Amino acid sequence: MRIIPPPFEKETVAFTLPSKLGYEHIAMGGLAAFAKELGFPPSRIEDLKTAVAEAYINAVQHGNKGKADARVIVAFNFMDGILGISVFDEGDGLKEEPKDPDIERIFDDLDLPAGFGVFLIKRLMDKFEYRKSDGQLNEIRMSMKLGTPD
Repeated sequence: MRIIPPPFEKETVAFTLPSKLGYEHIAMGGLAAFAKELGFPPSRIEDLKTAVAEAYINAVQHGNKGKADARVIVAFNFMDGILGISVFDEGDGLKEEPKDPDIERIFDDLDLPAGFGVFLIKRLMDKFEYRKSDGQLNEIRMSMKLGTPD
């Protein structure tokens, strides 16, 4: 199946990657270089890298369910002082947004360690949303304002 990316603004950096663990490092490196050029401080760049890695891993494992022929699209742009990041997958989509994990129950071995990716993204980024895009792709969209305190 040929994946058709959504239309992007001309200031958008976007790339299509295999749906395979390990390629999240390409997304992290590209985003880090982009954010550094924009003037984000190193600590916030680390937050951005963690968020995009978690979104990418979720796209591979939960969205595309490890299908070798599936793809993941990573896109980022900067407009009006806000860095926007989208990660798209070809999966069936979320039935519902995962609940925040109960960390104490996990540490006590009463719950499985699930839901940490979205949990982390929500805490590291200024905004987070999930949506189904044009009937074909799922999108995790997140953003961070330049100048957001550490």
